[in-house]
Amino acid sequence: MSEPQQTTLDVADLTVHFGGILALDGVSLRIAANEIHGIIGPNGAGKTTLFNAICGFVRPDRGSISYRGRALLGTAPHHLARLGIARTLQGLGLWPGLTVLENVVVGSPLRPPFLSSMLALPRADRLEQRLAEEARQILDELGIRTLADASPAALPYGVQKRVIIARAIMARPSLLLLDEPASGLSAQEMERLAQLLDRLRHRMSVVVVEHHVDLIMAISDHITVLNFGRVIASGTPEEIRGDPQVAAAYLGEEVPTTETSADA
Repeated sequence: MSEPQQTTLDVADLTVHFGGILALDGVSLRIAANEIHGIIGPNGAGKTTLFNAICGFVRPDRGSISYRGRALLGTAPHHLARLGIARTLQGLGLWPGLTVLENVVVGSPLRPPFLSSMLALPRADRLEQRLAEEARQILDELGIRTLADASPAALPYGVQKRVIIARAIMARPSLLLLDEPASGLSAQEMERLAQLLDRLRHRMSVVVVEHHVDLIMAISDHITVLNFGRVIASGTPEEIRGDPQVAAAYLGEEVPTTETSADA
């Protein structure tokens, strides 16, 4: 029997209110090292709020978040990269004045020293060349190296999505949070995305918030299902597929349950 995987991210009893609205209600989940963890749920279930709380954009009313045993609550969002956490947003967020390559290089946690860069010293030049080559390798992995010098605005939406993921990978994360990465993608592009995530799992943990349930079922080791801010199911894709509460959440049907009506 294999040993249990080390926990990378631990979210416990997370509760978030927005005025009188309960956005997250005692949400708990654990992300294991080198796993793909899918988070699904109907619109308004709290998926993006959960990501925002993990990344420090939303302060919970109650609960804890730890990453590799270190408390995350109170950590500024711009400090996450140095801890090994990278996130993509639902929107693209690409810099229109930069090339594809430059957009990816921006994701690196490494920066040439300001004075060296201003004086064009060899040390700064060497670092910039190294970062550019690393970015090209990532673009090559995503199948878009030939577009390194292109303007992102001139590229199809699906390609722009890959540039966003490339920039996140450039941060060298051990935990990658993807918010709706398949939104707007064609079936072929989603298949390419699934293949990419399968490769990334060998280098990092990947958490995917997504409304394409079929994609999540195909790529995930573990799935957490949210509805009205609560975890209604957690398990393998097979367990989630057969869960009556999950079917009820998506189809709006009442199902018999041994829990109270508040938990349905």
